[in-house]
Amino acid sequence: MRPASVLREHRLRGWLVAAGVTALAAALRLPALGRPHALVFDETYYVKDAWTLMHLGYEAQWPEDPNAAFEAGDVNSYLDKASYVVHPQIGKWILSGGLRLLGAESSVGWRLSSVVAGILAVLLLTRIARRLFRSDALGAAAGLILALDGLAIVHSRTALLDGVLMPLLLAAFGALLIDRDRTAERLERLVAAGGVGALGPPLGFRGWRLLAGVLLGLACGVKWSAIWYVAFFGLLTVGWDAVARRRVGLRSWWQGAFLRDAGPAFVSLVGVSVVVYLAGWFSWFRTPGAYGKTWAVRHPGEGVTWLPDVLRSFVEYHRQMWEFHTHLTSEHTYAAKAVGWLIQWRPTSFYYESPTPAQELCGADKCSQAITSLGNPLIWWLGTIAVAACVWWAIRRHDGIAVAAVSGLFAGWLPWFLYWDRTIFTFYAIVMLPWLALSLTWAGARFLRMHDPGAPPAPRWRLYAVIAAAVLIVVVTAFYYPIWTAMTVPFRFWQLHMWLPSWV
Repeated sequence: MRPASVLREHRLRGWLVAAGVTALAAALRLPALGRPHALVFDETYYVKDAWTLMHLGYEAQWPEDPNAAFEAGDVNSYLDKASYVVHPQIGKWILSGGLRLLGAESSVGWRLSSVVAGILAVLLLTRIARRLFRSDALGAAAGLILALDGLAIVHSRTALLDGVLMPLLLAAFGALLIDRDRTAERLERLVAAGGVGALGPPLGFRGWRLLAGVLLGLACGVKWSAIWYVAFFGLLTVGWDAVARRRVGLRSWWQGAFLRDAGPAFVSLVGVSVVVYLAGWFSWFRTPGAYGKTWAVRHPGEGVTWLPDVLRSFVEYHRQMWEFHTHLTSEHTYAAKAVGWLIQWRPTSFYYESPTPAQELCGADKCSQAITSLGNPLIWWLGTIAVAACVWWAIRRHDGIAVAAVSGLFAGWLPWFLYWDRTIFTFYAIVMLPWLALSLTWAGARFLRMHDPGAPPAPRWRLYAVIAAAVLIVVVTAFYYPIWTAMTVPFRFWQLHMWLPSWV
């Protein structure tokens, strides 16, 4: 057992590494956060929804074509009639934090909550990867991947729901990871004390797993796609319990996990997340003018008739949202099937303008100002190979770290294949990015033979290859940074970034 002073030094070093990586993330995300002073892509919905939610307790309608007036500072021309919106309220409450601090007249205020969430996500991933891989270096590597990726930078600088959803999911994963480690230590002590039987002791309800349930409930209150994470993480945490029971030598380890751990896990994750999700609708329940609040009164005998009127209206509103999400098939220029997300086949253009006068602004005949939600191509292309490798190691080598590394990626990706005809976009992949970073980091560690302390050193060329890949990733981030952050550049410069025809 290491002395307390060594443990303190080790923890301090880990936090210093995480602080350094987080500072880099902040340096890439904060400058000119208010550029452009225009509602970018779906900011047109979420910024105005957050503003009216904060003032009225519900998302209100606006006059026709309100964006120009809103951007000019006329932020209170909303109507007193509720708007039909298809996402829960928690994400918009989070976005309203920046509006409350800086006002809706400031485009920095629109995006302040998003940038805080994006920076926090880098800190979380660095610490989570350090715990998962038992390495400060690998923790820093995973955090740097997230810090340097364009998809993460763009979402941090844009007031969309997906950018605040991702850190909540990542934090839930981190809470379950801490729960895994502490539960394994506790189980080892209980078994060593004897008298636990073949199934092993019941492990009951655990604080970190309950916290994960709270975080998942908050995530579901941002976007419903988080429901899949509840399912995937539920299987993962019970699987970790089964592995822990097997490692301490319990004969009926999987039966013990199923009979004694699955129930508390279900209540902790599913039950708690449902309660938190419902609590996230507090303003809908308390505000008379909220959308659909009087539906039951206007439709007697319809819906779930045995429920009180307010709950009958609430259920009907959810049915309408479900109908929207499962039948959205409208044409969109940047719609992209999930099969192409990992290789960034069809990134989403959030913003594009050709500002004038060109010669004064960019020194060319034509200028471009773009926000392209495109991940760093090297990160995503190498990450795709790494994900395939992790799946192989998980199946053939029973690599538990590889399983954990792809768990959140599959939760955020595979369910979208069920909605093949639905209009979906590559920018949804932001929720998968932390686990892509974990997969790429673990693949690099195995490539360098860092996963096995007893293995012979990797050939020197492998180290050089990893260093070269890291340098190229940094170079590509620097190259693409202007079109992630709406810098005004010559049109030809923008064209040089469109490596594939599908990116235009």
